[in-house]
Amino acid sequence: MEVKPEVLEAVKKAAPEGRISCPVARKIAEEQGESPLMVGTACNQLKIKIKGCELGCFK
Repeated sequence: MEVKPEVLEAVKKAAPEGRISCPVARKIAEEQGESPLMVGTACNQLKIKIKGCELGCFK
């Protein structure tokens, strides 16, 4: 899955310490008009951990 540069940039900006919370990741997906899976893929590519995810939205 190819991730748009805008999504990668939004994830990088939201996770300066290499971690991002599930609610923040879901908000990025909504703001970017993308699926949570796309944001999860961006996090994987950037080696950013999603913390506190209880819904299993991110893989």
